[in-house]
Amino acid sequence: MNNRLIVITGPTASGKTAMAIKLARKLGTEIISADSRQLFREIPTGTAQPSAEELAAVRHHFIGTLSLGDYYSAARYEEDVMRLLPEIFARCNGTAVMCGGSMMYVDAVCRGIDLLPTVSQEIRQYALALWQEGGNEAVIDRLRRLDPAYLETVDLKNHRRLVHALEICLESGRPYSELRTGAVKPRPFEIEKYAIDLPREVLFDRINRRVERMMEEGLLEEARRVFPLRTLNSLNTVGYKELFAFFDGLWDLPTAVARIQKNTRVYAKKQLTWLRRDADVRWLSGDEIPE
Repeated sequence: MNNRLIVITGPTASGKTAMAIKLARKLGTEIISADSRQLFREIPTGTAQPSAEELAAVRHHFIGTLSLGDYYSAARYEEDVMRLLPEIFARCNGTAVMCGGSMMYVDAVCRGIDLLPTVSQEIRQYALALWQEGGNEAVIDRLRRLDPAYLETVDLKNHRRLVHALEICLESGRPYSELRTGAVKPRPFEIEKYAIDLPREVLFDRINRRVERMMEEGLLEEARRVFPLRTLNSLNTVGYKELFAFFDGLWDLPTAVARIQKNTRVYAKKQLTWLRRDADVRWLSGDEIPE
């Protein structure tokens, strides 16, 4: 029997965690989280980490394993998951479940990621400081000299991608665009990829109610605890950015909460756009469990 990785993905608040737990329990296997923010232990509420009961129901991996200041990347995630999967296959009859909505992390395992150099702490600090001092324009100016081809393809408003490209250019001494092949790596296991599809009005209502629930469960206090670390990339995340603006006196609290809801809806639409370009995705209704 071939080993098999079953991926449950979809937009935020669509019910991925509940579906993955039902499936993992049915198959007697474990769950690999593919959420780039649930990795951080200090922010469980704002990242909707599985509850203690959910974690007890099924063994999860990559939940709360890092601290906010720790460096991590999709490339490192690919390495860690590929090292872990044979152990899960051996324990769980050749099957594993992956659950999450960080599409670069999902693709890193399903398709592979280009081999890029590990960025040194010095270069990470330099690139971040350049962006903090001069914004996107300062990073774009450097990339215009180092990798003009990349600037023709990247979203110029996406500072994370701009900073990452600059880091790779500086570390490797080569244009980032030359190192990105996009080639799909063969995997020694079968992959079944499912995404949850909900009517837009249902999804947006779920998002709005989830944000309200997070606030009731202590998101404001959680954001206040990590506010002194606000410059970390791990906190450049919907939910925290808006509450930081509230702490700065730029918005009142109702406005900040409304902005969290709006920006989460925008993020969900971006996730759906990414998924609809993937021909390997099989779409499920909210309560449909893959057979």
